[in-house]
Amino acid sequence: MDFQRWKQLMQRLQLPPNKNTFDALLKSYSEPHRHYHNPIHIDATLKQLDCVQYLAEQPDEIELALWFHDAIYNPVSSSNELDSADWAAGFLKQHAVIQDRIDRVHNLIMATLHCASLKQADETLMVDIDLTILGSPESAYEQFECNVREEYKWVPEPLYKAKRKEILQGFVDRERIYHTDYFHNHLEVRARQNLNKAIRNLS
Repeated sequence: MDFQRWKQLMQRLQLPPNKNTFDALLKSYSEPHRHYHNPIHIDATLKQLDCVQYLAEQPDEIELALWFHDAIYNPVSSSNELDSADWAAGFLKQHAVIQDRIDRVHNLIMATLHCASLKQADETLMVDIDLTILGSPESAYEQFECNVREEYKWVPEPLYKAKRKEILQGFVDRERIYHTDYFHNHLEVRARQNLNKAIRNLS
């Protein structure tokens, strides 16, 4: 997580540098229980955004949403996305940003629940960026699965396997894992291979 990049985003949004918010985000993403949802994940999503900015209607809103989308991450909570979205919305409200922008950023983060219907093109792009790990090279995907298991190490093995298998099967059962043609063309095949192998390993 790079403060210079954050500061440049703040400039484009016509906001002050907000170093205190950057520091708070970095502290949150650096919590010791995070093995995947950490600064490395944020940097990876921002790098993906750089590749597809031309597809975005409001690329700066997507970038801000990516900075905040896992800012609150408690493995025993079911409201992480909402809590993260509310943090982003509160941050924007403090700076008197127009409500339409606040709502769009909030919706972008909520889209990463990966179960809601997506209404805007930028929401589909946001979700695809968040899911790029599924289509990563085999070794990177295997490390991802290990990292997720570490985040849920308090869950008994039989229960974890059943729940994780259910989640992964949900992605496999979709007609398309990736909504946008760019990510579908680049990652869909590899994502299905990774997911199917992981499901077999959980059986």
